[in-house]
Amino acid sequence: MSTTSNSLSDKLQMTMRRLTGRGKLDEKDIEEMMREVRLSLLEADVNFKIVKSFTQSVKEQALGEKILKGLNPGQQVVKIVHDELKKVMGDEAEGIRFKINGMTTIMTIGLQGSGKTTAIGKMAVWLRKKEKKKVLMIAADVYRPAAIQQLQTIGKQVDIDVYQEGLIDARTIVKNGLKYASENKYDVVIVDTAGRLNIDEEMMQELKDVKEIVKPDEILLTVDAMMGQEAANVAKSFHDQIGATGAILTKMDGDTRGGAALSIREISNIPIKFSSAGEKMDSLEAFHPERMASRILGMGDMLTFIEQVTDNIDEDEAKNMMEKLMTDDFNYNDLMKQFKMIKRMGSMSKLLGFIPGLGAKLKQARTAIDDKQFDKMEVIIKSMTEEERKNPKLVDQSSKRRERIAKGSGTAVSDVNKLKEALETQKKMFKKMASMDEKELERLQKDPSSLMNQAPQPKKGKGKGKGGFRY
Repeated sequence: MSTTSNSLSDKLQMTMRRLTGRGKLDEKDIEEMMREVRLSLLEADVNFKIVKSFTQSVKEQALGEKILKGLNPGQQVVKIVHDELKKVMGDEAEGIRFKINGMTTIMTIGLQGSGKTTAIGKMAVWLRKKEKKKVLMIAADVYRPAAIQQLQTIGKQVDIDVYQEGLIDARTIVKNGLKYASENKYDVVIVDTAGRLNIDEEMMQELKDVKEIVKPDEILLTVDAMMGQEAANVAKSFHDQIGATGAILTKMDGDTRGGAALSIREISNIPIKFSSAGEKMDSLEAFHPERMASRILGMGDMLTFIEQVTDNIDEDEAKNMMEKLMTDDFNYNDLMKQFKMIKRMGSMSKLLGFIPGLGAKLKQARTAIDDKQFDKMEVIIKSMTEEERKNPKLVDQSSKRRERIAKGSGTAVSDVNKLKEALETQKKMFKKMASMDEKELERLQKDPSSLMNQAPQPKKGKGKGKGGFRY
């Protein structure tokens, strides 16, 4: 599934790039583009009816007089495609509807394997962090014994309370759990309900009974994004019988899993409220159709990027690091702090995906970034003495030190040299930025990858004493 879903983003980006360079467009250009868009969407497992109405709507707007004679028709068509993608996914972001007074109840539903229990833990973390709520999770999925244990493990891991009574009737657990939550003044209660491999009558009846007891403010359906349009059919089936108020799309892989996102809203009429990618418990994001449309088209998603940075980085810490980078004081201790900041924000390749221009231009670099490299570099830095960390020149000028560091960290001397070069490249890139005038900075904003080309490359050593470091 991942190769086809990847093609949604890749192919649409290729089509849009070909368009933006055109001075004018005719009907044949638009027809050709619509054919490519149609194929991209179908390959990404987007429902056929949606593909048909989507391409029809874009074509109608693109054939308007304004576009054909516009100043930059290519860019105008890209904007139409972007706005149409946004519309299909629900136009505006829809958050949780909290009770004005009293306890908010959220019931979660979904098939086994959709990532429901993990999504509950992530949502509890999100509610505590973003909304400052005191959350209780109720373990009422009694058909999968491991589900209760899993929720308890997650609860311990993220320090959120779990109410459970083992494998007794789910209705009893829910009644008692709600009473407990009320007595202990929780703001939000999330109920984990029965998940099965297939939708069956018995399961649906139990869900209806639980719904009657909980009288939930939200019924959130977890859907595996890798299921493509099948995810939309599952969502519709649940919605028709239980009445979901929103969906959580799990297993979203950056900008590549757009197929399910494009099908769910339109087919099941359920708004997508959250999306989740990665294993980390803080990887749940509020779903913004506009931002998702931008990611699919390779326009990046600066707003999410900024949110991730501000959520995870202390302003003074960042300011201090920038000041050091602009001078010669930036050392291995600072580089290690930088790695830790990146880790707090999530994977490096995911972060680069948010930046406009980098999606397409640094596609290969993004996939080549292995986040385990950061761990390896950390181990190398930890094998240095405190003096070496503070004064990188000591490592630069001594092959014996580099050999000792490599031995101590269980790596090769070439790895220590790569780390040394990474430090130098960082310093040179930031010095280059510091000396830029307004025009150059403006150009950099439009094409961030140009900085990579401008950053002077460290010299390669050729024999003893050459190229700035000795072997």
